[in-house]
Amino acid sequence: MIPRLLSSSRIAASISLLGLIVLCLGWEIFWAPLRPGGSLLFLKTLPLLLPVFGILRGKRYTYQWSGMLILFYFTEGAVRSWSETGLSRGLAMAEVLLSLVFFASVIVYAKYTGQRYQAA
Repeated sequence: MIPRLLSSSRIAASISLLGLIVLCLGWEIFWAPLRPGGSLLFLKTLPLLLPVFGILRGKRYTYQWSGMLILFYFTEGAVRSWSETGLSRGLAMAEVLLSLVFFASVIVYAKYTGQRYQAA
């Protein structure tokens, strides 16, 4: 049960993190930038690049601290889904969804990789 849960949470965290990177870049450069031609808001993607290798490799510490980082993206998505219209609103809701999936999966992974759940 727990190995399957860990595998599922790793896959969900990896897919949602990579999806969030693609979403943030595409949103601010191509799909619905604040200004025509893009804006520097695409730089918000840079902090998402920090945990990529740790998440893909299953490093517990990376799962722990990236759960705090993702809350910024949840907040931005929630605010922009409330204030934006059209395509930007849909992209903001996608950001909220991806950040919630990532947050839930890193919490599950961090919980069940602790010493309490390790085989003796």
